[in-house]
Amino acid sequence: GSGDGQGQILQRFPEKDWEDNPFPQGIELFCQPSGWQLFPERNPPTFFVAVLTDINSERHYCACFTFWEAVESPQPQSHARNAEGEEEEEEASSPVQPAQLFAPKSLVLVSRLDHAEVFRNSLGLIYTIYVDGLSVSLENVIGNLLTCTIPITGGAQ
Repeated sequence: GSGDGQGQILQRFPEKDWEDNPFPQGIELFCQPSGWQLFPERNPPTFFVAVLTDINSERHYCACFTFWEAVESPQPQSHARNAEGEEEEEEASSPVQPAQLFAPKSLVLVSRLDHAEVFRNSLGLIYTIYVDGLSVSLENVIGNLLTCTIPITGGAQ
């Protein structure tokens, strides 16, 4: 049809809401402000930060890195009805190659801190691991990005 679609959350970390920082509902609407559409060509990746304000007037910085993945467009098929009125698929007289379309996929980081460059670098690293097909679990990468060691005063780390 028109190529318009609806965003869908495929994976999130953490998987369950934290009591003091719940998962923003409707976040997929912020990832693609113009709507989820298929395009005939691959667009370059984009990055932006939106600021969401919750009911308590607390700011949540929503960093969004969007890239484009190839998808096959559904091939239109014509349908005919047989004598009993049931639909029958007609085979195309010549094989038609389905047109390749590109769908947006977004990586989103939500934080109470305003550090756009750190967000861009972190999402860029996750993107690189994903597109290069590296055999590193995203759970470990995200855990390492979110973990830091703070040395004890006057002692070893």
